[in-house]
Amino acid sequence: MTTGDDAGGGPLDGLLVVALEQAVAAPYCSSRLADAGARVVKIERPEGDFARGYDAAVNGLASYFVWLNRGKESLVADIKDPGDAALLHRLLAKADVFIQNLAPGAAERAGLGSQALRQAHPRLVTVDITGYGAGHSYADMKAYDLLVQAETGLAGITGHPAGPGRVGVSVCDIACGMAAYAGVLEALIARARTGRGAALAVSLFDGMADWMNVPLLYFEGTGAAPRRVGLSHPSICPYSAYGTRDGHLVLISIQNEREWARFAATVLGEPDLPGRPGFSTNTARVANREAVDAKVADVFGGLTREALAARLREAGIAYGFVNELADLAAHPALRRVTVETAAGPASIVAPPVIRDGAAPRLGAVPSIGEHSDRIRREFA
Repeated sequence: MTTGDDAGGGPLDGLLVVALEQAVAAPYCSSRLADAGARVVKIERPEGDFARGYDAAVNGLASYFVWLNRGKESLVADIKDPGDAALLHRLLAKADVFIQNLAPGAAERAGLGSQALRQAHPRLVTVDITGYGAGHSYADMKAYDLLVQAETGLAGITGHPAGPGRVGVSVCDIACGMAAYAGVLEALIARARTGRGAALAVSLFDGMADWMNVPLLYFEGTGAAPRRVGLSHPSICPYSAYGTRDGHLVLISIQNEREWARFAATVLGEPDLPGRPGFSTNTARVANREAVDAKVADVFGGLTREALAARLREAGIAYGFVNELADLAAHPALRRVTVETAAGPASIVAPPVIRDGAAPRLGAVPSIGEHSDRIRREFA
């Protein structure tokens, strides 16, 4: 089974990352470092990262774990055991990056606080991932993705008018992991110039709060929060999903008045519509949303999916079909890549960035403690 260093040759080849991690946010960050060629040593409890038990959908392995732990080496260690703690410090003495998302204060109690590690190893980049950050009443609270979706107000603007909704993927974890990855790369670039690492702190709350800038600024500027409108845009009309005659949902997006004029003439067959009251500008259409949606729905409901798509393409209107997961699996734009696991190969969605036109080479997903003996010998 290949590991992160076997899949190397990437821009981070030769860097050592130690990840005392579990769940989603920290493994997301370290998986991208592994994809880029870094050697990532994942420290696990004897029972393993608890994300290994989230489900058994991928040949008996958990979907989250397969997705976020390719290309890593697994070392089983108990940070409370003096011998294992000493081993971890020997690893850190040679590491370039240390990532941890233990419970608040646990890293410091284990002698792995970023301040102490940076004093001992000035070139080290430390990454502390938490739920809510530090210095306030939420600092010690446990945080998981859906809790943070609720706390940041994301759930409050997501869903239908009947009530808040959950974004269907772990978006707060992912936002945090993406921000941590960007921060690590910036710190490594700075270290190449200065010779010094950095202490990075990233929280799930901050990652999602950043993404909430637009609704927050809109609320503070207008006094009203964006309404929950399901598959519609709260401030652009028409920008919504409508049914076709043969039972499909198609979502269209009108971004400017030129598009609206083409849409009205070519798709709706009413070239004079943009001159009528309630249809002339986006602001007017948003205020007149019910009538606009009804007119669009009436035309779309009389057309098949293919006939409607032809009209939309002719008019140059952006559209997309509201797909189920089975449709995604067969989507012509979907890129996939195979990763090896102890249970056999798994086909996952390929990383989004294509480098030099080449298919990505991803390392294997490790079994619990698969590399423990080798790493213990190497860092004895």
